[in-house]
Amino acid sequence: MKTAKDPRHQIRREVVKYLFAESFSHQLELNDYAKKVLAKKDQIDAIIQKAAPAWPVDKLNKIDFAILRLAVFEMQETEIPPKVVIDEAVELAKEYGGESSPSFVNGVLGTIFKNDFPEQNQ
Repeated sequence: MKTAKDPRHQIRREVVKYLFAESFSHQLELNDYAKKVLAKKDQIDAIIQKAAPAWPVDKLNKIDFAILRLAVFEMQETEIPPKVVIDEAVELAKEYGGESSPSFVNGVLGTIFKNDFPEQNQ
């Protein structure tokens, strides 16, 4: 059972913090995972924009956007099951986001899951 002390959760928390900070100004020091996410940010942002067309990416809550970027990266570029990625992202949104953040993050990632992983929508 996962906990807040789970090393994978700790890594995700750290990456979200870096991505959040990067949304305000270029960060000189980033961990490798955050660098990988940012290397794909244009592609990731396009996926997010397509899944949430009513919310231009430049108008998204910055912490929600950081969480979404990490989650989309993990869904697209890792072997982590998408449902696990979504669950982790919702937990991060509960921890760092506003009152509506968990449902927003869940909705956007659910749309991406439905569109990009139809074989797993059983």
